[in-house]
Amino acid sequence: MTQAVIKEFKDGIEIWRMNHVETRNAITNMEMIDTLVLYAQQAQKNPEVRVIILTGNGLAFSSGGNVKEIRSQMTESDKTPHELATWYREGIQRIPLAFEKLDVPIIAAINGPAIGAGCDLTCMCDMRIAAQSARFAESFVKLGIIPGDGGAWLLPRAVGLAKAAEMAFTGDAISAQEALDCGLVSKVVADDQLMNEAMSLAKRVAVNPPISVRMAKQLMREGQRTNLDNHLQMAAVMQAVSHRTEDHREAMEAIFEKRAPIFKSR
Repeated sequence: MTQAVIKEFKDGIEIWRMNHVETRNAITNMEMIDTLVLYAQQAQKNPEVRVIILTGNGLAFSSGGNVKEIRSQMTESDKTPHELATWYREGIQRIPLAFEKLDVPIIAAINGPAIGAGCDLTCMCDMRIAAQSARFAESFVKLGIIPGDGGAWLLPRAVGLAKAAEMAFTGDAISAQEALDCGLVSKVVADDQLMNEAMSLAKRVAVNPPISVRMAKQLMREGQRTNLDNHLQMAAVMQAVSHRTEDHREAMEAIFEKRAPIFKSR
């Protein structure tokens, strides 16, 4: 059986390669969902994992939903609306919740089309680099449905409300360059340079103290849903904790001793 997501690990960097090439890495498959959720939970518990790269094997990053499965829900399934809602909650909606709980930074290396839920999957990541052949579409309306995986929450935070509305209401695809222009991705590179660029970015993250990086992600995440006063109180507590870590001491000593620091996530 084809492994849904292939995981590699080296020097603090995990690479997750979605591997259902025959469905263009559709993420509605329960095996794909279970694997992505499991890998996120494992990375959260593993202090050795400093950064994650998510990409797809084949020519697509992710086609989002498997249209054959979507069609069967319409023509063959006898699920009630309540049962279908449960199917979403117990299925694909587990991915954004698992990613939201993950303090390890995730880089989306978008190697090809990211369509529907595939586009939303890129928005679940913290950083996004696109190959020139990549394209993006919030295409649910083309099928007469809506973003059931959190896309209407995720996409406006990535590109702003007006651009998100344009993408969601038209369902039209945008190019990698358009994605760069609207802030959906931070860089566009030649297809054959995508993983080199993603690895370069991952290494720049991985050299930093893991505890500080994870806490910085926590602060950024909480900053999207709290007021400034509460955010500053949280920052004060986290800063106090970081001042007492071995990695902070090592960083300061390395600066004064003019050498490269060695961080131990303590």
